[in-house]
Amino acid sequence: QVQLVESGGGLVQAGGSLRLSCAASGGAFSSYAMGWFRQAPGKEREFVASISWSGGNTYYADSVKGRFTISRDNARNTVYLQMRALRPQDTAVYYCAASAGTGGAMMIMHENEGSWGQGTQVTVSS
Repeated sequence: QVQLVESGGGLVQAGGSLRLSCAASGGAFSSYAMGWFRQAPGKEREFVASISWSGGNTYYADSVKGRFTISRDNARNTVYLQMRALRPQDTAVYYCAASAGTGGAMMIMHENEGSWGQGTQVTVSS
């Protein structure tokens, strides 16, 4: 099973940018679809973005379309989430996930499926 470690979270002002990274090890990274999810205090974990194993297909939650960009570097076993025009409502713990299924199927992926990282905190101040 692949192990995932997120980094890049932090505190940023509204309108600012952050780039999250997720480094994978212990598995065939290039065979997995990868995704980002987030969980705000008191709320359920929600889908943010996903990308197919090849990087050719990407999927986004409506709330982040046009502001966030997911990408991957299979040579570096890393997936990224570039976040721009951040809003206070983007504040959450962001989790990286890997799935043997498709990038599209990750939009409805459950927490008990696939592999997950430990999360990285993103805080957007107003």
